[in-house]
Amino acid sequence: MTFTIPCLLGLEGLVAEELRRLHMEAVQAENGRVRCAGTVSDIPRLNLNLRCGARVLVELARFPAPDFEALFQGVRAVPWQDYIPRDGEFPVKGYSLSSQLHSVPACQAIVKKAAASRLGEAYGCETLPETGSRYQIRFLIHKDTASVYLDTTGEGLYKRGYRAQNSGAPLRETLAAALVLLSRYRGKDPFCDPFCGSGTIPIEAALIAKNRAPGLDRRFAAQQWKLVPPKAWLDGAEEAMDHEYHGTYDIWGGDIRPEAVDLARHNAELAGVEDCVRFEVADAAAFHRDSPYGQLVTNPPYGERMLEKQEAEALYHAFGEALRTLPRQWRVLVLSSHEQFERHFGRKAAKKRKLYNGMLKCDLYQFGGNFER
Repeated sequence: MTFTIPCLLGLEGLVAEELRRLHMEAVQAENGRVRCAGTVSDIPRLNLNLRCGARVLVELARFPAPDFEALFQGVRAVPWQDYIPRDGEFPVKGYSLSSQLHSVPACQAIVKKAAASRLGEAYGCETLPETGSRYQIRFLIHKDTASVYLDTTGEGLYKRGYRAQNSGAPLRETLAAALVLLSRYRGKDPFCDPFCGSGTIPIEAALIAKNRAPGLDRRFAAQQWKLVPPKAWLDGAEEAMDHEYHGTYDIWGGDIRPEAVDLARHNAELAGVEDCVRFEVADAAAFHRDSPYGQLVTNPPYGERMLEKQEAEALYHAFGEALRTLPRQWRVLVLSSHEQFERHFGRKAAKKRKLYNGMLKCDLYQFGGNFER
């Protein structure tokens, strides 16, 4: 099988590294997605273990689609009956970029009609009941080339299952995990988030420190498919749990709002990491640590959502002043959409990386720990 893992722009390298660690073959990073080769048994492994990918798609076809007839014939050529049973529900989603077929609703209708035609012929019926399990069809038409997929995941991989609600502007779990990995945190050093909100970044840090598979506490669409044997899911979960670590970790999250801290503690319990994460009511402007080294990863309020812009800028300045006492071996990563963040923070970043928090364009500012004047 060929798998495609969509991801946020800027995270392709991290997802590719995750796939290599899972011993997947033919790993190839592209803009906004990573492709690899594997078998049916890898469907559970990928869904259970991936931290930064958006979902796991099985690529069924790739063909030129300059017009509707080519799209119809290309989709109809897929042996859908090998994947979708007679009663399977097969809704269609997709998008088109830089292509002659630019009407997404029209393309969706053609893909649905072509798949139904092939399935109807295979099962000898004009109308398919679609009363069974869901087999979500997805397509991408890019520069007049169509790619057609089956979505094995269902709800996106960022839905870990531990966050029933959020506090303020939410940070997706997949992006939070990416920030932790980019800080090079692996569980040995102190780890802090002074703007923890609902606790997503510290919780993802704890999952990474424990090497706990992020998908163990949720369900996936392909668990209802006959294509994937139940034993493959059991084997995948057992393999993931065998690779967990058990140790003592110094992971801390702070927020000035008591209700956010209460919610973060609740989410940590749901994630099963309450024993290795501490949450406290704390003011980021007074942040201080004596440890000679560590990682600080945070996503402060942007101003567009949670605070007035001027208040956010004042907060950045106060936070930057507080970090001047931080020992030089600390690594600091701050995600912000504010274009003048460095000016208000009071220091130029050693490195910047463009990322997206949902549809919001952001920069990830990376600093060393030498914050002295």
